[in-house]
Amino acid sequence: MPRKRSTWSIRDAKNSFSAVVEAAQHTPQVVTKHGKATVVIVAADEYARLQTHERLNAPRFVDHLLAMPTDDGGFERLRARLRDIDS
Repeated sequence: MPRKRSTWSIRDAKNSFSAVVEAAQHTPQVVTKHGKATVVIVAADEYARLQTHERLNAPRFVDHLLAMPTDDGGFERLRARLRDIDS
């Protein structure tokens, strides 16, 4: 059985979009433009799985806030003269 294609030029992907979509149900399909990978087409259930995985691994905003260092009053104040805003 021949190996299924997984990389498509943008022209081939456009001309064979149904085949790209069908192949993406089994394995991600890479679309290239000028020889460089541009996009990857994945099945909707795989995309949903990746989104869930990303959300589960993302730190919560409160965790970012709690991880910030505290200054304990140790930051030095700027001793320079501030600019005159009336000029």
